Amino acid sequence: MTDDQKEDITLEARLERLESILARMESDGVDLDEALRLFEEGVTHVREAEQVLTATELRVEELLSDGVVRTLDGDEA
Repeated sequence: MTDDQKEDITLEARLERLESILARMESDGVDLDEALRLFEEGVTHVREAEQVLTATELRVEELLSDGVVRTLDGDEA
C-alpha cells in the first residue's frame, strides 16, 4: 500500500478493516505468518486513525477558540 493509498482510506473504512482483521485473527486456522501480517496491517490502521482523530480534535479546538464552548445541542456553556 502506497502513502497515497493510506491517506485515501476513510476513518470509517479503517475501523471496518480493523474489525475484519480482528475477526480473522480470532478465527481458527490462522498461521503465524498470516497473523503477523494482519497484526502489522492493523497497527498501521490504528496509527493512521490516531492521526486523523488528532487532526480533527485540533480543528475542533480551532473552531471553538473564540472562547465560547457549545454543547452538542447548540447551547452555550
